[in-house]
Amino acid sequence: MKVTTARGTIEAGAVGEGRPVVLLHALALSGKLFDPIAAAWSGHRRVITPDARGHGGSDWDGRPYTGADMADDVAALIETVVGGPADVIGMSMGGSTAVLLAQRRPDLVARLVLADATADYGPDKVASWAERAEKAVNVPREKQVEFQIDRWFSPSFVDANPDEVQRVCDIFVATDSAAHAAACRALGTVSAADGLGSIAAPTFVLVGDEDYATPPAMAEQLAAGIPDSHLEVLTATRHLSLIQRPDVWPSIEKHLDG
Repeated sequence: MKVTTARGTIEAGAVGEGRPVVLLHALALSGKLFDPIAAAWSGHRRVITPDARGHGGSDWDGRPYTGADMADDVAALIETVVGGPADVIGMSMGGSTAVLLAQRRPDLVARLVLADATADYGPDKVASWAERAEKAVNVPREKQVEFQIDRWFSPSFVDANPDEVQRVCDIFVATDSAAHAAACRALGTVSAADGLGSIAAPTFVLVGDEDYATPPAMAEQLAAGIPDSHLEVLTATRHLSLIQRPDVWPSIEKHLDG
């Protein structure tokens, strides 16, 4: 569905009925990343899967933006579609966005799940993300896929689930390279570690033990800084843990149900 908000038009999947949960996707992908979770939960939850700016079907005016802008986009979506607080799940870029959302608009976040995420990419974040942005626009998308697969999934998952890996790759290849680059630069602006103590939502932090994009130390920082939080480290799992490990979905639902 196309949702017209005060901050522009956002494309979002929406299935099911019940308590609303908003899932925020990883860099250079789209809300379709979460289609398997949406299908599994749609019988008892209202699952909303928005596309970030310039990703999927969401609008983007071509101008630079920040992590805070992405959080404010999600706030506008929740206000428009839900009208009040929702559970929020963010993975990777979506996790950083969710951290900022919970800090900036605590009234809109009931319960929080942060997967493979960070509140700060470290002292070299601006330069390192600027370099990633250059590669996003200068390397053909199909030639970026091998690098991405290695970050996203453990080799055993790739071997056992070729159709699912291909599904995620297809979303990545379809993503606009300029939007990918803009989102890289936005991640370089995320500096939310000092505000973790202000997050009031009960929080479940997840990370794969093989995740070298946002390693376990980043998840440990989140769990240590957020007052009402707990951490689970998933074995033999890389960066897209919620896709690689559907066996953790029941634990997430248990957290969302309080």
